[in-house]
Amino acid sequence: MSDAQSTGSSAVSETRPSRLRDALRQARIEAADRTGVVVDLRDAEVARLEILNEALDPLFAQVPEQIDLFDRGISQGDTPRLWIDVVAHVLMGRDKRSYRFVQDTRFGRIVIAESHDVSAIVDAVTDYVARRMIEREHALVATPAPAPVVVEKPRRSRFWIFALGFVLGAAALFGLALFEALRNF
Repeated sequence: MSDAQSTGSSAVSETRPSRLRDALRQARIEAADRTGVVVDLRDAEVARLEILNEALDPLFAQVPEQIDLFDRGISQGDTPRLWIDVVAHVLMGRDKRSYRFVQDTRFGRIVIAESHDVSAIVDAVTDYVARRMIEREHALVATPAPAPVVVEKPRRSRFWIFALGFVLGAAALFGLALFEALRNF
């Protein structure tokens, strides 16, 4: 019976590694397929953002060169984005087909526009660019408030304060020495 158990256990030990090996190989193949799908989805997102970027070319051709508010470009990473400026960008929605134009504020991220249509996002970006240019004009035109006039207090010489402290300290020491001398006398 022990021979049968040893024969049975050796048969099981020989079949398990091959099944595990097959399972590992199959898991690696599935992981590679998923990675390929993720890469394909990311490439599709970048391609859609490039289409939007090309649709925005006429708008940014009209922006004067001296206005350097906008730095448009596609960043590739975990989430590809088409940056309009430092705080606003377009990314693909969760369905990977809709565009989402968002702006980061100190209160969080706000969605300016979301659409499957490129022209709707181009219109939203156009409105955003116009508002930013107007804000820039207002900031440049605004006159600074007059600086308050500070009247300085006349400075007293710190030497006299030091001299007064020195004289009072010397008088206190003299008085203490006199008191001790009279007490011992």
